[in-house]
Formats: sequence, C-alpha cells, structure tokens
Amino acid sequence: MAILPIRLYGDPVLRRKSAPVAVVDDEIRRLAVDMVETMFENNGVGLAAAQVGLSLRLLVADATHRDGGDGPRVFINPEIIDAWDEWSFDEGCLSLPGLSADLMRPEGILLRYHDETGSECEEEFHQLWSRVLQHEIDHLDGRLFVDRMSPMRRALMERKLRELVKESKNVSL
Repeated sequence: MAILPIRLYGDPVLRRKSAPVAVVDDEIRRLAVDMVETMFENNGVGLAAAQVGLSLRLLVADATHRDGGDGPRVFINPEIIDAWDEWSFDEGCLSLPGLSADLMRPEGILLRYHDETGSECEEEFHQLWSRVLQHEIDHLDGRLFVDRMSPMRRALMERKLRELVKESKNVSL
C-alpha cells in the first residue's frame, strides 16, 4: 500500500478524458487500494484515478460517515444511466485544496459500473453518495467542480486558481 501524490489544478491530466479499464486484474485492485489509502490520508470522500495521474475510468469513494454503508468502495468504468431531482451542497476537491462552492446536482442517480472483482453492477445512490460519485465521474471526463460554477462565482476564485496552477507546476512527481 502506498500514498500517491495528488495532482493539483493546472495539471493537464485533470483535463483529459479517461480511458476505460480493459481488464480488472491485481494491478487495478492494488491501485484501488492505494487510492483508498490516499483518499483517507487526505481526508477525502472520493478520489478519481486522474487525480493521481492516471487517465483510467476508476474511482474510489466512501460517504459512509454521512449516508451509511459498508466503507470504501471501488467503481470501475462507471456510467450514470439515470438521474433525478436536484440538491444543493457545498463541494470541495482534493485537487483544488481550500476551495469549495455550493453546487446543484441531481439528488439521485442510477449507476452502472464494475466492482473490484470485475462484476457488472447497477445501483441507485442518493444524496452524498450520489454527489461524490458525480463529482468523481466528472474527473474521469476531464471536468472539475469549478467548471460547473457561474462565470461570476468562478471569477471570484480566479486568484486562488492561478496560485494552484503555479503550485502544480512547482510540484515534482
């Protein structure tokens, strides 16, 4: 198990569309374990492979502290197949430390994905689980939560965003 470096806003990997995971094997399972450890080490509730520098459709999440559940989960090649209702919540991101914003997203989603065994699953998620999964799937598509903000709200964060870009360029990975 290893703590992986988290890529910061400004790193080009965060803007790439991630490729599907072709085979769920021991390497993918090891990566998922490392991602869970990295997520917990950084007090996160979700982490996409892009945030650790890999353009793969893989994410880990754990919203159990708020919505109940069985602990951290692995989602491979996730696809939202339905969404409903709206819900506002203050969102942050490990790749944009210190920034957050209230965003509207669907309250519920129906998700199709593969788990760490490679089994295909279809499951409904609500509230925080739904939000975390949508946020991380955005990462898999090269989209960040600041992209969902109004231009005016984003402009208010512009100075901090520029600082993160500078910091991202100074980090040696």
